[in-house]
Amino acid sequence: MRVRRAGRGTTATSGLAALGTLVALTACGPLAGDEGAAATQPPVQVAKAPAQRPVPQGDGSKVADDFNGDGHRDLVLNDLVKNQLHTDDAGIGVVYGSPAGLVPGARQLLSPARQAARTKGQLPAVFDAVASCDLDGDGFTDLVVSTDPPYDGQGQPPVPLQLLFGSPGGLTGRAVALTIPAQARAGNEWPDQPVCGDFDGDGAQDLVVHASEQQLSYLRGPFTRKGAPSEAGAPIAAPGNVPTGPAADVNADGYDDLVVRTTEGTAESAVVLGGPDGPTRTGTVLPEGIDVALGRFGKGRDLDAAVGAMDGTSLRYDLPDAASGTLDSPGSMLDTGDFDGDGRDELVSSGSRLRVFRAPTAAAGLSAKGMVTVAPPARGTTRVLTVGDFDGDGRADLAVRTYRGETWDEVAVHPGTKDGIVAAEPSVTFSSSEFL
Repeated sequence: MRVRRAGRGTTATSGLAALGTLVALTACGPLAGDEGAAATQPPVQVAKAPAQRPVPQGDGSKVADDFNGDGHRDLVLNDLVKNQLHTDDAGIGVVYGSPAGLVPGARQLLSPARQAARTKGQLPAVFDAVASCDLDGDGFTDLVVSTDPPYDGQGQPPVPLQLLFGSPGGLTGRAVALTIPAQARAGNEWPDQPVCGDFDGDGAQDLVVHASEQQLSYLRGPFTRKGAPSEAGAPIAAPGNVPTGPAADVNADGYDDLVVRTTEGTAESAVVLGGPDGPTRTGTVLPEGIDVALGRFGKGRDLDAAVGAMDGTSLRYDLPDAASGTLDSPGSMLDTGDFDGDGRDELVSSGSRLRVFRAPTAAAGLSAKGMVTVAPPARGTTRVLTVGDFDGDGRADLAVRTYRGETWDEVAVHPGTKDGIVAAEPSVTFSSSEFL
């Protein structure tokens, strides 16, 4: 969720490793130039899909990504694999959690035909999960979905974002279109890039959405079941056009903050600080990079930032003063997670190889001395799917995806361990083809 880091909370989560040794994990998605090798190798066999089970009934919780409110974290998947190429968007997959972690049998397919709202009488063809939080404050996480509503190119386009509300039975019923009041919109760009967070510190989840020309639409929660915010003013100025989640309270002042990138791709970014009026103040400016991850890497209450550069270097910044350090990393895509439950995060760098950077002492920040390298398997490239405490033991777990084209994949969840890395053997594996 990014739903690439869907659901990462105030201390972000993600990672990988192997009981203190180098391990090979099943991969996900060949790199550019690997297509020929992937085509000549047989796919890893995935166990037969488990029998469909009902979604557990919950009565509400404060756990992140808990759509059925039973107190256990759930997993969202976009880009489900299909038996045939070049077919319509299959939809969104949800695997529900339990006291023992994810249960592949308790799965749900959210499709445009069954769950999407119509715009001018038409159902969207695209249906992708992009953010998640409890927008109406009822104890059930809700899902923000990106669609492609019809547009004739005249005037302001319709809002492409829809809301699916959680319930005791999970994500049920039809979505509703997100309402962005006219006074909160600007220009004729598509309002997108939603980020959830309590930016004004009132306890309700808000939404920030890109407006246009370095402006953000700030929508205060709670939201109604018709998709309307409780309040929205004029667009607010921003240091860029791409708000990026998940939000986090960077300076421990009680207000969620977010990173805003100048543009998509390699770009500069800045931390935008929340306050009583919402995310209106630009804080630390970060250098050019392809990705930014927030986490608590050392001692202290403030969070830190890591910027992944295209040459594979990770630049670490101690916020708010931006004292920097450099880590030699094989990949520019970053994530963070507290795998041993000690309150400090490890940094995961994802690329041709996965590396986990750990602080060598309780007071120190990240260092190459605390690095664990995970060699990629011969049949692909390991990618981080998402991170969360799926088994409720207080340690972050890592979900990775093995993606070998549009017709086959495998998802594996590796539990966090007391050593600050993750177990070599996954606690659960399944394929997204099981949703279809």
